[in-house]
Amino acid sequence: MPNLGDATRGRILYGGDYNPEQWPEETWLEDVRLMKDAGVNSVTLGVFSWAKLEPRPGERDFGWLDRLMDLMHENGIGVVLATPTASPPPWMGHLHPDTLPVDQDGRTEWWGGRQHFSHSSATYRRYAAAITEDLAARYGSHPALTLWHINNEYCTYDWSDEAAARFRRWLRDRYGTLDTLNTAWGTAFWSQGYGDWAEIHTPRHAHYLKNPTQVLDFKRFTSDMLLECYTAERDIVRRATPHLPVTTNFMPLWVGQDAWRWAEEEDVVSVDLYPDPRDPLGAQQGALVQDMTRSQARGPWMLMEQAAGPVNWRGVNHPKPQGLNRLWSLQAVARGADAVCYFQWRQSRQGAEKFHSGMVSHAGEQGRTYQEVKQLGAELARISEEVTDSHSGSDIAVLHDWHAWWAGAQDGRPSTRVDHPDLLSAWHRALWEAHLTTDFAHPEHDLGAYRLVVVPQLYALTDAAVDNLLAYVRGGGTVVCGFLTGVADEDDRVRPGGMDPRLRDLFGIRTLHEWWPLDEGEHVECDGFRGTLWSEEIEKTEDAETEAAYKGGELDGLPAVLRKGRAWYVSTLPEPEAMRELLARIAAGTGVRPVLDGLPDRVEAVRRGDLLFLLHHGRESVTVEVPGTHRDLLTGATVTDEITLGRYGAAVLKP
Repeated sequence: MPNLGDATRGRILYGGDYNPEQWPEETWLEDVRLMKDAGVNSVTLGVFSWAKLEPRPGERDFGWLDRLMDLMHENGIGVVLATPTASPPPWMGHLHPDTLPVDQDGRTEWWGGRQHFSHSSATYRRYAAAITEDLAARYGSHPALTLWHINNEYCTYDWSDEAAARFRRWLRDRYGTLDTLNTAWGTAFWSQGYGDWAEIHTPRHAHYLKNPTQVLDFKRFTSDMLLECYTAERDIVRRATPHLPVTTNFMPLWVGQDAWRWAEEEDVVSVDLYPDPRDPLGAQQGALVQDMTRSQARGPWMLMEQAAGPVNWRGVNHPKPQGLNRLWSLQAVARGADAVCYFQWRQSRQGAEKFHSGMVSHAGEQGRTYQEVKQLGAELARISEEVTDSHSGSDIAVLHDWHAWWAGAQDGRPSTRVDHPDLLSAWHRALWEAHLTTDFAHPEHDLGAYRLVVVPQLYALTDAAVDNLLAYVRGGGTVVCGFLTGVADEDDRVRPGGMDPRLRDLFGIRTLHEWWPLDEGEHVECDGFRGTLWSEEIEKTEDAETEAAYKGGELDGLPAVLRKGRAWYVSTLPEPEAMRELLARIAAGTGVRPVLDGLPDRVEAVRRGDLLFLLHHGRESVTVEVPGTHRDLLTGATVTDEITLGRYGAAVLKP
């Protein structure tokens, strides 16, 4: 299959969503001039253009898009052509109410926004296929076309009757018989046994707690139905243009998509990334998403959307300080991106996102935003040739699984304060602050290439995943695991003893007596650190070592951090500094070290191939020791032994 390299042709793609239908045609020529000045070489067209392309059922208006495609080609700007199926025209919902999604309270979600489609609607799928077929036929051979972008941010749930019918078919395929389903769902509890497939509905609003496994399967079903919508359109454009790559854009760590499975269906993995510029951990959140996306792509990936300035959907929408857009863009490149793009090119004057920034803001060409965009374009062009031939990698893998997340997020759990993304971020933060780069992996992936595997939390694990972890440690690997891991199987059935017995044996846990969740503001004292969020009453085996014990209270003297051979178990959440020191110590024991020693605070060092990216996330100048002689590809300057980075400074060093 084609990949991102077929679209980039040895350059970093730079540009963003372009919505010219919002502007008079005389503005298009001005846009092209500004794009060329800024080094833009790629635009995404048509994402929300369905009503413009099909103003009435079956009619087509391609003239305006013909002119745009030709205009882009004439000016050397490639086109990522989107199917417009994320936002159906009003006539569709008006004529075909079955295309509209229904929420869990039975209320219809109407048109007037976006993503107002039922993933299970046969009518919606038929119209989506028709417009995709016509786009592929008309533009498949156009010389401007470099990449297909299917839909946009797949994120809809649907509890409608049509979705229920599809859900029943999905369940039949998964379980075969009602007896098997009743066993998997544990329907002996609360008299929930099903005697007819017609009795099963989507898990709508209930008087009290819903069946957890039914909810888990509904999340699996939703991801699968959205994936069916994607692959149907993907297959259409592939038939017309088998030489061109196809993508759709993930939202970062969104709960509704099993992105591991989705990534296998994409030629290019792409993501939208919007860290809060006021968040002191915004750069770490960006690094987490970038590491995960690179791992899903297993190579170069595409930053499909970011903001050049403020967004419009937070309570208070702060702009990016001068230099931060450049820094975070280069961070994405350091961590494997071969495309740096934005939503959107020109800031809208009307509509729901008129206060969401664009590469050309309301301030226009002289505005700081565009001037910074122009500077970045020149710098990306300067490093493109070196960067696109290089790759990122790591000796550490962090395990993550959407199904474990879905199962662990049920109601009626020991603590609603335990949040899977927060735990994932806390463990990744510790590694990031220790200057240790990481990959992400699914718990059933081959882990043999990694020296250290980190498991922040995987509440539910399949037998295959457990066996995979055991085989990894038997093969000489080191694993460090957080609490509430391996509690349940894939049906959300609690394992014997409250944790898979094979994992208890791996970590040296004889008995897990009780979980002791902690309230907000509560902590436990441990040897050398304080634990937060969670604690556990554990009895260890004789061959396990207590690396840190609880001090005082009900758990006094019991293990907080336990080790058996190369398997570590952490039964609380150490405060950030302690977590960083613990993981750095374990990593060092496996031979994994930071990219550079002695890095100043707020400086990130990342290797991509033989290139060293230095990224300064602070406002005060710092000096970084870089032994040897290098050339800074951003400036062309020669660097010997040390370099000074100013506010939000960056360097790309080549030996």
